[in-house]
Amino acid sequence: MVTKASGASRAARAGEAMAVVDARGLVAGWSEGARRLTGYTAGDVTGRPAADLVDGDAAAVWRTLLTHGDAVVGLRYRDGRRQKVALRICPLRGGEDERRRFVVQATPDQAERGLGELAFKQASMSMSIFDTGQRYLRMNDWACQVMGQPEEEFRHQYFPDTVEDAEHSRGFLRHLEIVAETGQPVHYESWTRSPSGRRMHAWSFEMWPVRTRSGELIGTALAGFDSSEQFWARQRLALLNEAAGSIGTKLDVVQTARELAELVVPRLADFASVDLLESVLQGEEPETVPVDGGVQLRRAAHHSRTPGAPEAAIGLGSADVYPPASPPARALLTGAPVLARTGDDALDSWFAQHGARSAKLQEAEDHDLSLMAVPLVARGTTLGVAVLVRILTPEHPDAFDQDDVSLAEELSSRAAVCVDNARRYTRERTTALALQRSLLPKTVAGQAAVEFASRYLPALSQAGVGGDWFDVIPLSGTRVALVVGDVVGHGIHASVTMGRLRTAVWALADVDLPPDELLTHLDDLVEHLAAGDGTGDGEIGATCLYAVYDPVDRSCSIASAGHVPPVVVRPDDSVEVVEVAAGPMLGVGGLPFEATELELPEGSLLALYTDGLVEARDRDVDTGTAALCAALQEPVDSLESACDAVLKALLPDTPADDVALLLARTRALDAEQVAVWNLSDDPALVANARKLATEQLTRWGLEEAVFVTELVVSELVTNAIRYGGAPIQLRLIRDRTLICEVSDASSTSPHLRRARTFDEGGRGLLLVAQLTDRWGSRPSGAGKTIWAEQALPPSL
Repeated sequence: MVTKASGASRAARAGEAMAVVDARGLVAGWSEGARRLTGYTAGDVTGRPAADLVDGDAAAVWRTLLTHGDAVVGLRYRDGRRQKVALRICPLRGGEDERRRFVVQATPDQAERGLGELAFKQASMSMSIFDTGQRYLRMNDWACQVMGQPEEEFRHQYFPDTVEDAEHSRGFLRHLEIVAETGQPVHYESWTRSPSGRRMHAWSFEMWPVRTRSGELIGTALAGFDSSEQFWARQRLALLNEAAGSIGTKLDVVQTARELAELVVPRLADFASVDLLESVLQGEEPETVPVDGGVQLRRAAHHSRTPGAPEAAIGLGSADVYPPASPPARALLTGAPVLARTGDDALDSWFAQHGARSAKLQEAEDHDLSLMAVPLVARGTTLGVAVLVRILTPEHPDAFDQDDVSLAEELSSRAAVCVDNARRYTRERTTALALQRSLLPKTVAGQAAVEFASRYLPALSQAGVGGDWFDVIPLSGTRVALVVGDVVGHGIHASVTMGRLRTAVWALADVDLPPDELLTHLDDLVEHLAAGDGTGDGEIGATCLYAVYDPVDRSCSIASAGHVPPVVVRPDDSVEVVEVAAGPMLGVGGLPFEATELELPEGSLLALYTDGLVEARDRDVDTGTAALCAALQEPVDSLESACDAVLKALLPDTPADDVALLLARTRALDAEQVAVWNLSDDPALVANARKLATEQLTRWGLEEAVFVTELVVSELVTNAIRYGGAPIQLRLIRDRTLICEVSDASSTSPHLRRARTFDEGGRGLLLVAQLTDRWGSRPSGAGKTIWAEQALPPSL
């Protein structure tokens, strides 16, 4: 039979907190467990009243212990703490002559200790305890489930021996070692697959040191949280945030589709394609999608984690018809995302009907596919569909779920708005470009005064087209007008204003006004346009340069309305920036324009341009003009090549402003091609004028034109003598046509009228108009010049 004394001895040796108290209440024995519990050594308490250790009424505590055998007692610890401890008392019986003693034992609350153990075992997170050598001591049920083995399989095993040799395992071990080395808690995160599972998880670990009551470090405890949901939520937010800056960087439909595909691969899918309606790619309003017969879409973009996108069954830019039951067609027709995976009838049937897709599926027969088709809907209109594909493997077995659908919808919605904006921009830009192209010259009527080449480049910006223009206008007397202008601003409004100004210049040029007078009339017109444009601001800004070159006397008259000056390259390769009188911009009103006269030898190159060619944010006009002069001096084989060389030398890849460039190389008429006679105002000299003209035509070999020319000379000289007065000049010009000109001192312009039956005059100009191809009048110095033009005989 085991006595209570022998049981107490075994308990004391086991390290339990025990004390022996004699009948007088003095401590007679003190165990090692009691020392660890209270901090007092046996020497500190032996022989002292036990009541000194009690926090409270010691007598009441003693009575309770004697009566009930146990009680919860507040004890004073050596470090000053006061803590309640459950005590149990047991009498010791020795010999009959020994005085009675009691064993007082600190008994842990078994219920509370059991709760703690249950909480550890049943925690909904992975919890483990390692010793200082990183060997397992304890694991709760969740940790065992994650590791795939019971706790007994891991106890006292070194951690690296229980996991794969991978970067995340080495990182985990190193953090365990840091806790053991420093005694400080640490935090560790990893993205890995658990030994017992196939799916990737985000783990967040808290590791802290485990110490005895005396402060000795005996191990490391940890709690691991599966933070995959939070991880994916952060990834989705990051992807959406990135989409805000990476989708729709340009107003280009195809570029936007490409940006969407490249964003979702590989973070959301292994392969992505974006197919759009043909009308969307053309910038038109989206067509109504037919319900029967399938949907035809054109591939705008696709992207794969594998270079070359081997999953693509159709090429970029190619069209394909999607059957009504296919996921892309269903998404397009319903406006809602469609999920499918290998084994679904609709998906398998669609692949089977399409030879290329069937072949792709057979290539991936070892793996299932998860597919998501998401419609691109903007402003209630469906523009196309994005298809995302995941290849399901043992390493990546997760198919698309509803969270992925929500994310894809957000991305597709953002992309759809950008695609629609790009579509609208494409339509407006195409319209504006078509308008502007229609307003710019395509061909120029026959003229021989200059050989010319031109370039027009609209700005590559969101503002679209602008108001730059140029023109080559044939004038009477083989002369030619060279025009270049620039309306301030961009867009359709600037283009329309440019068209109106260009039409006005043509009308004024037809009147044959000198350059300064033409700009004066054009300035008045701009003021009227600004007053009646209905915009409310009442301003239209424009510049213009108008030059008239005469190949007979090789003169050039130039006037500028706030425009950059032209550049002349003479036959000796000398370059000159023409100092043109700087007139005001069109629309200012009230200020004069001045013409600058210069002589251009045959073969001179005259360069007219707009400020977009020479001015940029990083370059002033003077620097740009110097660069233009240098570029024009470079030897080239043609004017077309010269235009290309100038643009290449001066313009960046994306010019910020419209650019118009007109290069004209001058020609000159030989003296033998022009005949001039000064006449008096004597009517008797009309016959002599006819004779002079006839003789000149004979020398030129134009006998077939004599009859008509005699009639024209007779009528024009007669009118000049009768209505104009001296000085009178007759001039014949033989070029591509035969031109007859008569100048007089009157500034009154002639006009056609219908003569009555008994009128003796009034039929001269009508006769001239009937016999020639063109006729007209222009001011010349103090008078006017009436001219008539007829075609050369066919034999010539």
